[in-house]
Amino acid sequence: MQDRYAGDVGDFVKLGLLRALSPGRQLGVAWYRYPNENNNGNGRHITYLDQPRQYEHLDPALFNHLRKVTREQRAIESLLPVLEGVISSDEALDTGMIPPRERRSWRTAWFKRVMERLSSCDLVFADPDNGIIDDSDWRKGRSNFGKQMPLAEVQELAEGRCAVIYHHNTRRRGGHDAEVDHWLGEFGMPGLAVRATAYSPRTFFILNPDEKIRMRVNEFCQQWAGLRVRLH
Repeated sequence: MQDRYAGDVGDFVKLGLLRALSPGRQLGVAWYRYPNENNNGNGRHITYLDQPRQYEHLDPALFNHLRKVTREQRAIESLLPVLEGVISSDEALDTGMIPPRERRSWRTAWFKRVMERLSSCDLVFADPDNGIIDDSDWRKGRSNFGKQMPLAEVQELAEGRCAVIYHHNTRRRGGHDAEVDHWLGEFGMPGLAVRATAYSPRTFFILNPDEKIRMRVNEFCQQWAGLRVRLH
């Protein structure tokens, strides 16, 4: 997650999902905060905010808050007011500033702090910039590893509780359906996948859902279908 993305259509969907799932739960968010980049157009998808008749009814309070965010301050902190009682972990994950030989140990320590911060939460959300990747060791020394969430972190974060994990679909061979099926088979725990394909292909994996969470996920997908949200 980068500050410059705050308020885009991806935020509308993910925050709407979290608001739908979190009543009666202690929500915690691991933002996987990455420094702003200026070399692409990501974060520009805010034209949905110019169409209140089409989208405001999905979550009026959220819609109006995000419209304010995009006009005043696009930052992770500006999103917190719509997640009542959230415990937020937003320590920067700028691995590019860490010497290459220290990046593995630094990342391990960073994730330990995230786990400690969210230890009291029974519903957690992780927002890695580029989503989930495998546990190959060669990745962990790269400068952009901060944009990714390895499978081992997914599994540890979700252990013993419900977790929602953001994933930006890739050009993996076989297409997006096969990619989603692949990850559902890798987690080693029960899971659902919510697909959100407006403007950009996103998937939200809901791991260890109980019956109430399953019901809320289904209701959310039905309500938000007009924004190309569906259950995989």
